[in-house]
Amino acid sequence: MSTPAAFQSLKAQYGSTLHHFITASRTFDLCASIPPSTPSSSPAPSRLYVLDSSFNPPTLAHRRIACSALREFQDSSRPVRLLLLLATQNADKPAKPASFEDRLAMMDLFARDLRAHLATLLREDGHHDANEESALPVIDIGVTKLPYFIDKAAAIDAAGVYPSALEQVHLTGYDTLIRILDPKYYPPTHTLQPLVPFLTHHRLRVTMRPDSEWGSRRDQEEFLRRLAQGGRESEGGRREWAQRIQLVEGRQPGDPPISSTLARQACLSHPEDLDRLVPGPVRQFLLTQHPYSGN
Repeated sequence: MSTPAAFQSLKAQYGSTLHHFITASRTFDLCASIPPSTPSSSPAPSRLYVLDSSFNPPTLAHRRIACSALREFQDSSRPVRLLLLLATQNADKPAKPASFEDRLAMMDLFARDLRAHLATLLREDGHHDANEESALPVIDIGVTKLPYFIDKAAAIDAAGVYPSALEQVHLTGYDTLIRILDPKYYPPTHTLQPLVPFLTHHRLRVTMRPDSEWGSRRDQEEFLRRLAQGGRESEGGRREWAQRIQLVEGRQPGDPPISSTLARQACLSHPEDLDRLVPGPVRQFLLTQHPYSGN
């Protein structure tokens, strides 16, 4: 699926799906599964990984975060599933390029690339069945109208498309963890009490971002340690939440930065940089469809 006509067809498919969702009363829905399936027709997953992002565009950083989590539980006796989640509203960011149908099309291409890349990694890990479909997780592409993190998780629970009481593991960056644990996002009381249902049943897997803006690795580990020691109790935070939050390594020192912002900039001025920023199928989409050319 690498020709301009195929990309246009993919965009049209997701444009139609998106229109039906936006005009319906549902706040969460699945647009597609890779490979095609339904959650009820596949083996019941042991957990649902959720990668919630603007995918504007999907990058190799997104792929690294997802693959790291999926490889960690590859030996589980029950399969895991991955949900790529796009919000048609965002609490902090206005809807800007690319269009939602462009992003959904790129998420589809990203999902297929991710499964192929994961198969390669699993073979390197010694999983000889990595070429078999059953050895690779199904990847769902979903949309939500909800801007806030805990509401999205509750909508996924309530939608009935996954087994009841399925544990969600949300894959986030450290910057997102800071926002999740910021009382200003929980009016009218502005305490962390609304997080209780989420962090009682679900988890966060947080990729650390040591840099000048977010502090060193030690600073980020200390943020979680303070939570564990009761340092957020005055705001409604609970010590036991620290056991539901896993900090994991991100970009190594010396690795070049990768972000959607850099990928958008590369589209406009340095397309040769896309090779190190986005998966191959997404790169082809960007170079033929030009979703950022008007910005």
